[in-house]
Amino acid sequence: MINYLYILGTVLFTVYGQLIIKSRVSLQGSLPDGILEKLFFLLKLFLDPLLLSGFFAAFIASLFWMAAMTKFDLSHAYPFMALNFIFVFILSGFLFNESITFLKVFGLTMVVFGIVVGSQG
Repeated sequence: MINYLYILGTVLFTVYGQLIIKSRVSLQGSLPDGILEKLFFLLKLFLDPLLLSGFFAAFIASLFWMAAMTKFDLSHAYPFMALNFIFVFILSGFLFNESITFLKVFGLTMVVFGIVVGSQG
């Protein structure tokens, strides 16, 4: 059971990375139209320490994933990556006031069902 912590670490660091990148990018507004303005916009983003923490979280998630791959078959572990969708969906509703609709909840319920079925065996 302790080996599942590697999968959990992968999921949690991936979710953190997605949420912090969304948060920091949203503060900067839309991507400008001009090429030079786009470069300055992206440079400003890449110099944001919190945004960089999102990239670092992705790196840490990959280390957890490598550890998980030493303990599980890919076909068993990979369905758990769908948990990223669920956590990001729920947290984006709370943190960013994104819409949570019946159809989205139904779709995520199907994902959970798929995780359960896919992780068997």
